[in-house]
Amino acid sequence: MKTLFITGFMAAGKTTVGKALGKRLSVAVLDTDEMIEQLCKKSVGAIFDEEGEEAFRQYEKKVLWSIAWKGVIVTTGGGVVLDEENRRFMRENGIVIYLHTDPNEVLRRLARDNSRPLLREDKANRIVTLMEERMPYYLDADFAVNTTGKSVESIVDEIAGFLFRQRRFWA
Repeated sequence: MKTLFITGFMAAGKTTVGKALGKRLSVAVLDTDEMIEQLCKKSVGAIFDEEGEEAFRQYEKKVLWSIAWKGVIVTTGGGVVLDEENRRFMRENGIVIYLHTDPNEVLRRLARDNSRPLLREDKANRIVTLMEERMPYYLDADFAVNTTGKSVESIVDEIAGFLFRQRRFWA
């Protein structure tokens, strides 16, 4: 089985869907943000505050490139797609699934979440702006699923159906 990379904006459900899909397929799930926090021994927010976004993106690339093992699901941070080399790496080393969520739904899900470094000011406008900037990169995926208003189970069903039709997934 090839590596499966799950991308999408903040609060799209990447980690939740990734874990449920991993359970369905009986494969390990690795989360890049969690691995960065383990590597750096501090939170993503602390990395942004102390070292800046550029440093975080370098850690992200290092972790991503180190965990593309066959037979795992990799849940990525929302900005991993900003780097062309990351996008190319994911395409060449697995299958990329994009989880799309409506900006209003993202705002609802993150209404009380103040831990997102890129959304500390003017959350609603930042969500729309960042999503618009990233959309062409997210759409560079093999498969896209709109998660807005759907249960985790139905999202996993959609992805599993797609994967089972992909001969190259099982190569």
